[in-house]
Amino acid sequence: MSKKKKVKKVKKVKKVKKVKKSKLKVLAKLNEKKNVLPGQDEKPEIKKVKKQPTEKKAYNIKDFVVYPKHGVGKIISIEKAKIGEIDIQFYKILVEKEKLTLTVPINQQSKLRPISSINQINKCISILKTKPKIKRTMWSRRAQEYDQKINSGKIYELAEVVKDLNKNTDIIADQSYSERQLFEKAYDRLKSEFEAVLKITSEEVQKKMDKALGRVNLSEQAE
Repeated sequence: MSKKKKVKKVKKVKKVKKVKKSKLKVLAKLNEKKNVLPGQDEKPEIKKVKKQPTEKKAYNIKDFVVYPKHGVGKIISIEKAKIGEIDIQFYKILVEKEKLTLTVPINQQSKLRPISSINQINKCISILKTKPKIKRTMWSRRAQEYDQKINSGKIYELAEVVKDLNKNTDIIADQSYSERQLFEKAYDRLKSEFEAVLKITSEEVQKKMDKALGRVNLSEQAE
């Protein structure tokens, strides 16, 4: 009787081992498929998305462009220079607000973008009209986020900063020094792009923006 029992136990162990081996083979095949397929599909797509927009951009003299860290600038010339044995063509861009002239090689212009369309400006105005988002995080962290948005070069993010830091007044006491600095930086960047797109005076742009923000000017308060 004892011999028969031992034989049965051995058979059960063998079956379990066979099942485990077959499962491991199936899992190994699935892992191989996962590793091979995504790599083949994703790499060509990423390259195409990154290269095509920069290769197709072409600007002319007197065109307005946006350089993220400095805002709106005007192309004043397209020049050539020789560095070693390499011929380089570049844009000279004047940023009037900062009294700065930038030199941007044509083959390294990925940071530049054309000024917004009228539809994008209208969307910015609708953003300015919405209620500001009140965050409860520390000011130092929020200030970093606002600064990143300002220097992103994205007009909608710029409009969001203006809207969120707007206090509906020109009274300095209503804002901390750092808040006011960031607000003015974002406000001036947005204003300069409005001027370039809408082709109206600085005063008219300011009235348009202040109306959307519901701001009260000191001159109006005095009256």
